[in-house]
Amino acid sequence: MDRRDFMKGSAVALGSFVSVEGAVRASIQEQGTNSSEHMPGKIGRPVRAVSIGFKPGLSLEQIAGLVDKEGARGADIIALPETCRGGSPEGLDGPTISTLSGLARKHRTFVVCPINRKTGDRLLNSAVLLDRRGQIAGVYDKMYPFLKEFAKSPGVQPGQAVTVFPTDFGRIGLAICFDVNWAAPWQRLSDLGAELVIWPSAYSAGRSLQARAIDYNYYVMSATWTPDCLVYDIDGEQLAYDHNNMSNGTNITRFTFDLDRCLFHQDFNLPTKLANLLKDHEEDVEREKWLPMEGWFVLKAKRSGVSARELARRYGLEERRPYINRSRCEVDKLRGWQFS
Repeated sequence: MDRRDFMKGSAVALGSFVSVEGAVRASIQEQGTNSSEHMPGKIGRPVRAVSIGFKPGLSLEQIAGLVDKEGARGADIIALPETCRGGSPEGLDGPTISTLSGLARKHRTFVVCPINRKTGDRLLNSAVLLDRRGQIAGVYDKMYPFLKEFAKSPGVQPGQAVTVFPTDFGRIGLAICFDVNWAAPWQRLSDLGAELVIWPSAYSAGRSLQARAIDYNYYVMSATWTPDCLVYDIDGEQLAYDHNNMSNGTNITRFTFDLDRCLFHQDFNLPTKLANLLKDHEEDVEREKWLPMEGWFVLKAKRSGVSARELARRYGLEERRPYINRSRCEVDKLRGWQFS
């Protein structure tokens, strides 16, 4: 797929995304919230995420038991590995989604449930996002199936759109396994405003996955068959790595993200804008990270009720993602391109 065709497809996805976003916003208002963001005394925009990894072969009952246990501990989102029950195709009304939707509803948590999905005569490698009511908030179909997946009969078909899903705690992006090897879907996740990308997979990816966090400045969390979990910060720093930490072919990683933390390039933000912000709001916000080689810095809130991102906007600071996008558009205009 060349750039123009991909962008055309993404434009269709964006149109779909707008309608989905409206529907999800209404759903959020109807169901209320169990998000840690709204807990008294919390700083920033905390999101409790759980990655459950395991080797292939667990029964639905065993998978449900893991989700039930972690859901009972409190979580905003729980992620499972790629095609978590193996290769048996099933629909969105099949036993896996039906069982896990009940647990999402029981524990008032979002669940990322990857399945080998059959729809009509098509087979897709999908990640299904279930909301706190146990309803399907969205479905992402793997854009780049592994060669052996579509060499089968019937073969897995490639997905057609990248989508970001609004939730009551932030914007969630999904990518699956072999997708990590192509930049375009990850760029589109950035363009659509992803704040946390969940990556169900068969393998770990390591530096390949880290590169996506570095390039696009969102958090990334994996859940794999290995079984392991990698967590990357918005600047690409590895925040966590666990492998088989239950010592029984299962890995469970719990991590709390602050989706209010934000990353900036030094260009046009230094020296005046940042200095004024820190001077006027010394008790409210801090420069948590300073990366001189990259020319980046990270801001975070210091106390409850404060948003570092909102304060930065008030002082005219521009985050790196929109700055890079704006720069790209201006350079494209110079080249005479009609789009970016």
